[in-house]
Amino acid sequence: MYLGLDLGTSGIRALLMDGAQRIIGSAHADLTLSRPHPGWSEQTLEDWITAASAAVAALRAAHPVEFGAVRGIGLSGQMHGATLLDDTGHALRPAILWNDTRAAEEAAALDARPEFRALTGNIVFPGFTAPKLLWVARHEPEVFRKTARVLLPKDALRLWLTGEAVSEMSDASGTSWLDVAARDWSDALLAATNLSRDHMPRLVEGSAPSGDLRRELLSEWGLSGPVVVAGGAGDNAASAIGMGMVHEGQAFVSLGTSGVLFAANDAFRPKPESAVHAFCHAVPGRWHQMGVILSATDALNWHAKICGMDAAALDREIGASVQAPGAVTFLPYLSGERTPHNDARIRGMFAGLGHEADRPALTRAVMEGVAFALADNLAALRSAGARVERVTAVGGGSQSAYWLGAIATALDLPVDVPERGDFGAAFGAARLGLMAESGQGVDAVCTPPVIDHTIAPDPALRGAFDDAYARFRKLYKVMA
Repeated sequence: MYLGLDLGTSGIRALLMDGAQRIIGSAHADLTLSRPHPGWSEQTLEDWITAASAAVAALRAAHPVEFGAVRGIGLSGQMHGATLLDDTGHALRPAILWNDTRAAEEAAALDARPEFRALTGNIVFPGFTAPKLLWVARHEPEVFRKTARVLLPKDALRLWLTGEAVSEMSDASGTSWLDVAARDWSDALLAATNLSRDHMPRLVEGSAPSGDLRRELLSEWGLSGPVVVAGGAGDNAASAIGMGMVHEGQAFVSLGTSGVLFAANDAFRPKPESAVHAFCHAVPGRWHQMGVILSATDALNWHAKICGMDAAALDREIGASVQAPGAVTFLPYLSGERTPHNDARIRGMFAGLGHEADRPALTRAVMEGVAFALADNLAALRSAGARVERVTAVGGGSQSAYWLGAIATALDLPVDVPERGDFGAAFGAARLGLMAESGQGVDAVCTPPVIDHTIAPDPALRGAFDDAYARFRKLYKVMA
């Protein structure tokens, strides 16, 4: 048996999988955010450990026999967070998370230094790890002075599991300290934030062993051991492992709270000015590119709340048959935008409202706006050298046939819809645990899901969607 632990922002998920990759069960434990000041977002290492313990205990109680056969563990987690530890391994302050924007000034200062984009292949975004350490140095100098180790969230959880300070390539790519092409820490980038390799964890590949489960946890969890803990992956790379997206040309679109267009690569292809993330993948010799929009299902949920309905009811109201876009255009920038604009100040809007604009028209406009934002991401990915010929749809929004039809036509790509199943980050983490323990290779383990059906672009609507997309792009220029 193999255990996947996914440390998200809102909770930790534990998933149990057997050697044939059949899912035995899963459990979840909630987490809360602390926002002590505007733009801040924090959690504590203690809360992560408590939640992980609770999720594992629930999974073990539900499947005691199967859980007793665990031989490998994989980790997945929210990226970019900064967990600062002293020389005894204790947290010096709450972890500063990916969606914390306090370090915007520090990020701009680092991004202005050419070596950062040259070595990382990415913009230094305010949510990345390195600018957070500059902020701590400036505003909490005593904490910075005592900092002996900086760990990403899932790697802080690994320290509790194994006693080892280790990270892996995909998660480390989002720190602004990794030479992403060389898959190694950059001494120059670390020095720019007054740090050194001594502050960093050891690096392994995501499918490689990082250590063994501690004796105390073996006893507490009723395991005979040894239990290998894999390097693991950042959340989107772990989801890609779960979906078998590891080869050039494989891509997925994720319609969650945010939206992601992910393309696997056989080579490192950075183009930071496009605001495309170019990161290491979780398996050796692979990279990936990723465009991110900040509001996908979040935009539809916002619209649903205003309408006094839930999103599923709005989706049922418009049916499954995609129409030509109407006069209403929606910009989904409710909390700014990442790719391709890197614009934290831009906000959303409805344009073209008239007396005829009823609730279904606005619902369709919201879905089309998200589809057009993803089309912006596709253009950015292609400008950075990504080869995307079709995408697989995942996430809660992929339950909407109308939305997927609009995305297929807006992107002019076929959208594959998998059979129902669990292909998320916890499943990908469990796959990495299997690979680390068994030594099996990528192609043997990371198979793609069975496709239930494919939604093709509608050529009859091509012209109307092109016109609406052009209007969408002009509106951003007006608002910006």
